[in-house]
Amino acid sequence: MSVRQAKVITVTSVKGGTGKTTTVLNLAGIIKMRKMKILIIDLDLYSGGIAASLNIQIEHDLFQLMDDLNNNRFHNLEDYITTYDEYIDVIPAPKDPKTAGKINSKYLQVIYAKAKLKYDVILVDTNHNLSDINLVNLDYSDQILYIITNDPVDLKNMRTMVSIYQDMDKKNYKIVLNEASDRQKDYFSFYDIKNIIKDNIDYTIPNSFYIKNIDKYVLDGKILTLDPHIRKKHKKGITNFEKMVQSILKEQKK
Repeated sequence: MSVRQAKVITVTSVKGGTGKTTTVLNLAGIIKMRKMKILIIDLDLYSGGIAASLNIQIEHDLFQLMDDLNNNRFHNLEDYITTYDEYIDVIPAPKDPKTAGKINSKYLQVIYAKAKLKYDVILVDTNHNLSDINLVNLDYSDQILYIITNDPVDLKNMRTMVSIYQDMDKKNYKIVLNEASDRQKDYFSFYDIKNIIKDNIDYTIPNSFYIKNIDKYVLDGKILTLDPHIRKKHKKGITNFEKMVQSILKEQKK
């Protein structure tokens, strides 16, 4: 009998405002449709938006988990989990930003080791800063998704990151072009973007997936890819997310 070993998929970027958190939640929705158990860990320590986006009440957060591990008070991972539904669980970012700086990256390995035995997929939301905890998390990630937009600064920063990965001979990253983040920005063509970043675009979130009233869904704590109206009206976007999940999970089985 094989032992469950969840794969760690980190969603990150090279600048803010690219749609990382929304992408994490949309991926979680598609994975849930496959009846797989998901843990979302919010490593955007100072401004994490997972709990707020899902409209869930935080009782325990990542800082409390790390602090209890550090002081030998930890018993069960379940004590720090906030449940969204039967398939999606969350470990929220610290409620108090003052505690974010006290989080010790050395306990990530412990958390992942325990979570991998209980879940099928671990989705990690991060910020774009190359902090110690983000760097350690990238080392533990099976797959890294960089969300980029059609923005000059974003693309130049991504080119730098691609160069770093190539120098390190690391290939466990994919680039996702989020065309829906701002439909008014269309500086460069698809061909231009690939030339600027010196790499391929592996997946796209199409322009047509732009949701004008997205704030309403956030206030209601809904995941876009699970909403029947969104699934019917924005079929291309849903299909692209489904293809992304299918490709990522297939690769992780190799």
